[in-house]
Amino acid sequence: MSLFDTIFYKPLFNILILFYQYIPGHDFGVAIILVTVLIRVLLYPLGATAIKSQKVFQDIQPKIKEIQKKYKDDKEKQMQLTLELYKETKINPFSGILPLLIQLPVLYALYRVFWRGFNMTEMVNVYSFIPKPESINPTLLGLISLNKPSLVLAILCGVLQFFQVKMLTPTIKKGEETDRFSAMLQKQTLYFFPAVIVVMLSRIPSAIGLYWLVTTIFSIIQQYITLKFYVKQE
Repeated sequence: MSLFDTIFYKPLFNILILFYQYIPGHDFGVAIILVTVLIRVLLYPLGATAIKSQKVFQDIQPKIKEIQKKYKDDKEKQMQLTLELYKETKINPFSGILPLLIQLPVLYALYRVFWRGFNMTEMVNVYSFIPKPESINPTLLGLISLNKPSLVLAILCGVLQFFQVKMLTPTIKKGEETDRFSAMLQKQTLYFFPAVIVVMLSRIPSAIGLYWLVTTIFSIIQQYITLKFYVKQE
């Protein structure tokens, strides 16, 4: 057993089995939903920090572009004034990356849990104080088989992913200048990423699609709350 399995995989796997055992009807899909919500609640402060940092960074982009335009021949001056702007707005340009890096081991562990969790051979990883299930019925409300791909869940994830990205995409006002690269990048993020999500999730067990769906819904709610609070502070 690797250190990663001991710290991340086994605890998450046992939480999933615990929920599955004590949920009325032993619904594996509901167990996945509860595990996902639990993880998102624990990571809520990190998520809120990343959202706020991204919003602040977007808000100061016009000032950064103004500095770049005014001192286009003086890179040192650009850097100096940009760093002063970061300090003035109390923003760390890398603060939005750190929460994502911290979440990566958790996300990978969850992926393994949902991918391998249907295999009864994994029951050797169940803690002694948790009752082991004799079998696992991998369905959501008896309607969706979670060990098979689901196009419906994949499409729902893609649609919600679009709205999540849309919420954080800055609105370009009429007459406002914007460089072609930024506009192209925003458009690709808004449309291309959700499309990739649909294709990817339509080919793997829908347990992962269910996790992604719940995560996206939670993220949309968190973004709404965080951005609303951010606007009130301004």
